[in-house]
Amino acid sequence: MKIVVLDGYTLNPGDLSWEELKKFGDLDVYDRTPPDKVIERASGASILFTNKTPVGEEIINQLPTLKYIGVLATGYNVIAIEYAKAKGIKVTNVPGYGTTSVVQHTFALLLELCHRVQNHSDTVYSGTWSESPDFCYWETPQVELFGKKLGIIGFGNIGEQVADIASAFGMNILATSRTHSDQRHRKNFQWATVSEVLTNSDIVSIHCPLFAETKGLINQESLQLMKKSSFLINTSRGPIIVEKDLADALNNNRIAGAAVDVLSEEPPALDNPLFHAKNCIITPHIAWATKAARSRLMDISIKNLSSYLNGNPMNVVNN
Repeated sequence: MKIVVLDGYTLNPGDLSWEELKKFGDLDVYDRTPPDKVIERASGASILFTNKTPVGEEIINQLPTLKYIGVLATGYNVIAIEYAKAKGIKVTNVPGYGTTSVVQHTFALLLELCHRVQNHSDTVYSGTWSESPDFCYWETPQVELFGKKLGIIGFGNIGEQVADIASAFGMNILATSRTHSDQRHRKNFQWATVSEVLTNSDIVSIHCPLFAETKGLINQESLQLMKKSSFLINTSRGPIIVEKDLADALNNNRIAGAAVDVLSEEPPALDNPLFHAKNCIITPHIAWATKAARSRLMDISIKNLSSYLNGNPMNVVNN
């Protein structure tokens, strides 16, 4: 049985192992596969793994031996799901592997907005502290989280764990979600609409999936609702934010700062408007990328394949 991994580098740049996957058949692992090479490399494969390399109808149609596609991620929009189903091809994903890492990164971004730790460290090394007439100084406002309102858009597993950590900082939680789970155990919690979250929060953190109704959710109109002192954080999906509108809001001091780990185009073009926005922190989609999270991703992907081959498929997204 031929197994092909189209784009294995981001999952395993060399600090993990593909050995367990090799036990299931003849394995070919490619770090990256350009679109015009997918059919050539996947030809003859029964099992195909992809992270972000698209596998559309045209490709599926030219891979008659293909029986299974394993998505090395939670999102599976790169796959022609319904067409795969029509062809009898099971498609699986890996939910939940990166929850704790994404939560951690969310607070790394928030704390950087609050304290600009790296910037202040850089000024120390450049001699600013040594030349200071005072025993201390700060170049940006230092923000305390205690008592602040954290608005969470999307209250699934990640949103709930963000609320857990926020509670430890003494923050109050406003949350919006399509379904309202029982949150009576939280003393500092309130359900709210998206508009209420945007209007009343000191920090807004986005953790909702990308659907038609959430694409462009953060735009010129919704940004107008936010406090001028507020921060916006996005570790979910880039297209949820209209980047030009956010850049304008930052440059016009409409909000105080933003930190995003995702952009609408990845890798981004050099003319992305957020590259020229004030008080904007951008990280290169790394919230998921701790070794612990990637190890879980690898393990679950292998379990998905093993379960499929044993006749009990799990995490199937096109039943």
